[in-house]
Amino acid sequence: MFNAIKRKIFTLSSDFEYYVARWKHSRNLPALEGCDRNILNALKKDGVYVTTLADLGLNSTSELLKAAYHQLSQMENPNNDHLDQRLPQIYTVTGLPEFYAWGIEKRLVNIIENYIGLPIAFHGVHLRKDFKSKHQFGTLLWHSDAEDRRIIKIFIYLNDVEQKTGPFEYIPRSLTSLFSWNYFRLYYKLWKSGYMGIDDEQIKSIIPKSAWKSCPGPAGTVIIVDTKNALHHGTVRTEDRSTLFFCYTANPPERPDLCTQYWDDTYPRAELTSSSDAVKIPT
Repeated sequence: MFNAIKRKIFTLSSDFEYYVARWKHSRNLPALEGCDRNILNALKKDGVYVTTLADLGLNSTSELLKAAYHQLSQMENPNNDHLDQRLPQIYTVTGLPEFYAWGIEKRLVNIIENYIGLPIAFHGVHLRKDFKSKHQFGTLLWHSDAEDRRIIKIFIYLNDVEQKTGPFEYIPRSLTSLFSWNYFRLYYKLWKSGYMGIDDEQIKSIIPKSAWKSCPGPAGTVIIVDTKNALHHGTVRTEDRSTLFFCYTANPPERPDLCTQYWDDTYPRAELTSSSDAVKIPT
């Protein structure tokens, strides 16, 4: 009991320091153009903004795509057709300059810092191939990420994604606002699952399927999402899907131990990173 009280006091104290830090940093947030403020407003409202690489218009996009398709062609065949649960194939590509350069584009960094509300850390990039699946498991279950209080992940489709390819799907944050009945019901189910995820049938009993937001799109579709505060998952698919995942948190994040996968030996690395920790965004 005493240890539980100590943990609760520590959590409350840490949360108080976090909100004070955000308040202090609010006067230092970078200015945004009108179109970028629209992205920020969408993230604040629903936790997700969907666009395309062409519409973002970042200078390093062409080099990013060349590198992404080259690395995709180098991924080995996992020979997993016989498995009932085919785990995604993930390569860490943080150490390659084309991926890093796109991840720290100033416009992108400014939007993310405005949303997170603190100086940010860019942790790195995964190149990921998700395979055909017959049922929900792993990240196909509805879940919430835990690296920080606010997390921005950017997903880029490298092939056309339709329903058969398993698009990203989420529940708008406005439907699960903190202290709402939906919030408590959903996160109680997540807690009961040991935070491993919950399936469609459990979600339907709380949020009707008509309110779920699916994100199909052509190659080059970009999904910017707060994976902590927008409940989300990948959907069951009959065709493979290839994507890039970029990850950002406050610097430092609440759970730095969960961020190391973007540069350590958790997954095969296309090239070693020079850092042993999250990369601080230069100012």
